[in-house]
Amino acid sequence: MKPAGYMVSMTNTAPQISDSGRMRIAVAQLNPTVGDIAGNSLKIREARAAAARSAAHLVLYPELTLSGYPPEDLVLKPAFVRRCREAVEALAVETADGGPGIIVGAPWLEDGNLYNAALLLDGGQIMAVRYKADLPNYSVFDEKRNFAAGPLPGPVGFRGVRLGIPICEDIWNDEVCECLAETGAELLLVPNGSPYWANRAEERLQVVVARVVETGLPLIYCNQLGGQDELVFDGGSFGLQADRTLAFQMPQFDTGLAITDWVRDGEGVWCCESGPRAELPDLDTANWQACVLGLRDYVSKNGFPGVVLGLSGGIDSAVCAAMAVDALGPDKVHAIMLPYRYTSNESITDAADCADALGIRYDTVPIGEPVEAFGRVLGPLFNGAAVDTTEENLQSRARGVILMAISNKFGHMVVTTGNKSEMSVGYATLYGDMNGGYNPIKDLYKTQVYHLADWRNRNRPKGLLGPNGQVIPANIITKVPTAELRENQTDQDSLPPYDVLDDILTGLVEDELSVSEIEQRGHSRELIHKIEHLLYIAEYKRRQAPPGVKVTPRNFGKDRRYPITNRFRDRS
Repeated sequence: MKPAGYMVSMTNTAPQISDSGRMRIAVAQLNPTVGDIAGNSLKIREARAAAARSAAHLVLYPELTLSGYPPEDLVLKPAFVRRCREAVEALAVETADGGPGIIVGAPWLEDGNLYNAALLLDGGQIMAVRYKADLPNYSVFDEKRNFAAGPLPGPVGFRGVRLGIPICEDIWNDEVCECLAETGAELLLVPNGSPYWANRAEERLQVVVARVVETGLPLIYCNQLGGQDELVFDGGSFGLQADRTLAFQMPQFDTGLAITDWVRDGEGVWCCESGPRAELPDLDTANWQACVLGLRDYVSKNGFPGVVLGLSGGIDSAVCAAMAVDALGPDKVHAIMLPYRYTSNESITDAADCADALGIRYDTVPIGEPVEAFGRVLGPLFNGAAVDTTEENLQSRARGVILMAISNKFGHMVVTTGNKSEMSVGYATLYGDMNGGYNPIKDLYKTQVYHLADWRNRNRPKGLLGPNGQVIPANIITKVPTAELRENQTDQDSLPPYDVLDDILTGLVEDELSVSEIEQRGHSRELIHKIEHLLYIAEYKRRQAPPGVKVTPRNFGKDRRYPITNRFRDRS
């Protein structure tokens, strides 16, 4: 298969790797920030300098490292694309120092088309440019909106070695890698911007195994690290030998530079002699670390000095507080108890115990006066009308106003604390408990929140800033969940048990199952119809919700784009 647009590298005076049959490749698992061209360039330079100290020949960076990924419509701004090109050219000049060459990603305008590109810089020049051929347009990806698809690529020449550079999605089918193998590539180096969701690392491994089997070539998979709005990139960069065995493994949820040594055997096949062998976390650890990393980067990259949240004595706010402390440290987390007449002494005690266990500042701001003031001013309009959820929502909105006032006064971002179960069925108040800047548990079902609370009390992975031991009081985990907006209220007054609700929602949201298919899982048709109706009519609320970490394969947002005005109901 002959590649279109095949480019031949320019001559480089650096020593040829082919003469020695040995190559040292540094894999830079970086955390760029979208739009921060200067900051990202500095990270690229620092990684190259570290690689040079280790005598590396080449540094591989993640997809679109220079611009940050995903840049979305930012790349439609000519000034931004021009600045990216200027930064690439500056980096290219610096490679004239005899140090390692680099493969770096950037948006690249050529002949009127904008591409998602990987550029090989060496010997003071841009030696070759390769364009992403397969643009993803599903799930959270929308690259066909922003980029032109490149031609099938051929290999690039680097100091006597022919390297294939498929970009991220290019390896999720066989065409691009097949083309590279047939045109002489010796080793596949893949820059990636692959976001996290549960069990994603295993999916990537299976895809890479398939490409190695088909091409007979070893492959290096370099993935981005860090939070970008709702997406979290977990790193986990790795390599496979040509025989499909693991060549090296970098950690998830941590930046780093891996030095890998490759040697060409007697049959001309490149083999990895040495590299790191990190152990990947289990699913609970990965989910918790994803939520922590997403919150940490959202707060830090957007310049907030810390966070504030309402600590109610319930499970959701307790888990969010623990995640915030793990992400930012206790000195940057401020908890506020906002009691009203329905707030139990048990909740007040639980909230205080949670704040004490986490070592965070804890203040109490009663909401009785503002809630009752609302009641007085609305009394003439509401005269004769029965008390209903309107009055309950006033409590939630009073709390929201107070938290936003504290945020405005001191600059701390409000952490939103609603889980996916409640957001699915609208069990949340607009301009009340839905207030805030970011929600670390937005994509966790209620049963997952309980499970992770128990898990965190028994585990503290490396890199977290919170304390060891029980950080969420046992009573918060075991007591009956309630919003405490009226006397003796429990969540199950309005909703089925959360294990039932979450199973139905998983069928409706994650799997797009029909009502009949969900009924076969042991749920009543009447209940499924009710949950489906609540799911649809809450779409307008979700459109106004703050962003939050994507953890499941299908989060609310880019993954699931349902209309707000929607009369369809599955009555089959």
